[in-house]
Amino acid sequence: MVKVSHDETILIVGAGAFGLSTALALRERGFTNTTVIDRYDPPVRDGSSNDISRIIRSDYNDPFYARLAKEAIESWKTSNIYSPHFHQSGFLLTSQVANDPFFEKTKAVLKSQSQKYRDFSSTAEIKRTFPGLKHIQDGLNGYFNPSSGWADAAGAIKAVATRLSDLGVSIITGPRGTMQSLIIDSKSRVTGVNVVSGEPFRASKVILATGAWTNRYLDLDYTIVGSAQPVGFIQLTPEEAQELADIPVAINMTSAVFFFPPNPDNILKVAYHGHGFEVEDLSDGKQGRTVSAPQRDSDNAASSWLPDDADKYLRAGLRQFVPDVAERPWTRGRLCWYTETPTGDFIADYHQAVAELFVATGGSGHGFKFLPVLGQYIANCFEGTASAEVQRKWQLPSPTKTKQKIVVTDGSRRGPPRRMLDSNDRLQQAKL
Repeated sequence: MVKVSHDETILIVGAGAFGLSTALALRERGFTNTTVIDRYDPPVRDGSSNDISRIIRSDYNDPFYARLAKEAIESWKTSNIYSPHFHQSGFLLTSQVANDPFFEKTKAVLKSQSQKYRDFSSTAEIKRTFPGLKHIQDGLNGYFNPSSGWADAAGAIKAVATRLSDLGVSIITGPRGTMQSLIIDSKSRVTGVNVVSGEPFRASKVILATGAWTNRYLDLDYTIVGSAQPVGFIQLTPEEAQELADIPVAINMTSAVFFFPPNPDNILKVAYHGHGFEVEDLSDGKQGRTVSAPQRDSDNAASSWLPDDADKYLRAGLRQFVPDVAERPWTRGRLCWYTETPTGDFIADYHQAVAELFVATGGSGHGFKFLPVLGQYIANCFEGTASAEVQRKWQLPSPTKTKQKIVVTDGSRRGPPRRMLDSNDRLQQAKL
């Protein structure tokens, strides 16, 4: 068991779902000297936890995550912190393939955990059940999970940050909260971090919850990679939003395109849970090493931009479900950064070569839904009390000599193969 005293100085780098939920769990366990730092105030404006909506679902073909999601959904429904931000619209999963293997495995897991779902063998059944999808294209089958839905991600993150402030946990942002590098002594032990402005932060333990930025500070690109996923937003009229008010969150697993019911501001969001895009940048830490990661010194969500192929793909997905608005101009476009691991499993483990450094990352595009319980499980790993199953699934793999292209193999990713954003893409984005 790892020995961690409750009065130790704990520094958490990253104010997203992983970092804030861990800070809250540690404070609730009696840790009295925990500080969180980040570039921006939470919800971090270009973090993957900041958006108008995130899917909250228990639809996994891995019993571990299905069970964990079921636990999280209960908190989404009942907790004073999370319930104001949860909308139980249900989740409609469709496919253009009969007996989709992902569906069959997932439904078997749901059934084994006594979770209810409803099968749809045709598009006609879907139309009858959800009048708002009256223009949905033929050729789809799937199922509906009524316990799932979506959450206002920005609102939930802000609520957690407010709770931390109420409990006396400092959240330091701006240049003072912007990490430049880890401080590692001659004994290969982390003793703090250097920041852009002011004296370094010293700590007895550092928790690196830096998401897609992690490879800029620590060489883990043998096991994680940052990938950018396109997201588009369309402003609806109140009348249009009312017509779609009762639809569920819906996805076409064949194309990986998904969309949400309109939010209270009548905005329709569409995205895809596919393989996304990569970039190739020099890391901030080791000269000559390139990484796929968002920029540290700028707001990665500042420009409203989507690659041309992403724009076309998202609109094709919209035409399948809500063609009336599929050609509407985007109110905003965004690339949302995932932190991928090969299996889609999270990482919550101590670094093998750097003592006192704990890594909490690898959300793989599905971590946010666990926000109400995620920190407790990470804190168990941090204190060395996690179950053998959690330790095994969330362990930090040992470095490998051969670095392979990381592609998530959990069965949920479809759509186009991952593409490297080239100089033309960067030029288009820079112009905005």
